[in-house]
Amino acid sequence: MDRQAIIQWLRETEPNRLSELWRLADDLRRREVGEQVHLRGLIEFSNYCRRNCGYCGLRIDNREVERYRMCESEILGCAEQARSFGYGTVVLQSGEDCGFAADWLARIIERIKQTTGLAVTLSLGERAEADLRTWKAAGADRYLLRFETANPQLFEHIHPPVGGEKSDRIQLLRTLRELGYEIGSGVMIGIPGQTFEDLAVDLETFRELNLDMIGVGPFIPHQATPLHAEFMAAQDRPEQVPNTEAMTYKAIALARLLCPRANIPSTTALATLNKATGRELGLQRGANVVMPNLTPPEYRAMYEIYPAKACIAETAEQCHGCMKRRILQLGRKLGVGPGHSPNFRAPHLAEQSTASAWPPA
Repeated sequence: MDRQAIIQWLRETEPNRLSELWRLADDLRRREVGEQVHLRGLIEFSNYCRRNCGYCGLRIDNREVERYRMCESEILGCAEQARSFGYGTVVLQSGEDCGFAADWLARIIERIKQTTGLAVTLSLGERAEADLRTWKAAGADRYLLRFETANPQLFEHIHPPVGGEKSDRIQLLRTLRELGYEIGSGVMIGIPGQTFEDLAVDLETFRELNLDMIGVGPFIPHQATPLHAEFMAAQDRPEQVPNTEAMTYKAIALARLLCPRANIPSTTALATLNKATGRELGLQRGANVVMPNLTPPEYRAMYEIYPAKACIAETAEQCHGCMKRRILQLGRKLGVGPGHSPNFRAPHLAEQSTASAWPPA
């Protein structure tokens, strides 16, 4: 599928054509990654962040955020919950927090591996290569680092440099691959200033990086960020990608067609737009992963990257029960084991034909 075909699909509005896109993505998902939906237990262990990203409620300039950092025993308790629920993975996520030592987290990773046997995914932002090596040696399996947009000017606009250091997340993803991690990345749909061409290039970049995991979700403006006002001003521009539920499904489906063997979550942000069926529709349009939240309730509301997040008031037990029920009602199976990406296990099979995914006429 070339860039023009991707753009045509992104602009498609005809219901029958979109039904065909959903079918193509779901058929390919079934063939390449199967009927299991893998559950990744999310632990948001710190909301400290040194960055000032224009869209994120955790940005350092937001003085209204009550900051927290979970202790080792709290994190290990959440991991034990994940094991008891039958999850195969925990995701340790934080802001770009330089307030904890690499060795401290390495010890936690080692303990999780020793006591639960779970796969460990890290989502900690841009970190020094020495830290990444330390955590890989401790047993970390995967690393999630969204590049958010492959447009360098737009990226720098929404991610101001820290201390004069410019970011190169795409190169950092390549470094993570060399270190032996399964690598995951993704973008936001509908960033102010994002064009259809930009989003098509983002999707091509997923394929170029040969990603093992891909996360796409709608941009949800946070009132305590600069991009909130920009979002309101951008809505009437003809080339502006909308941050809609429908556009997010298109991106999920196209990501599946371009990267057939990747693990793709149906995200919490999507569920925030459609609490009733958002996750289910994502799973029916190419996704095969969900991420139930294990963060203790007293911390969840403080991890406000965007407002009105789904499942904020639920306990880990309630979230688990809800996710399990939704998956089984779709006729899908609960994932068993760590759920490593088929692409990571057999990268030489990553190049799959997408000839059936013809562009709309």
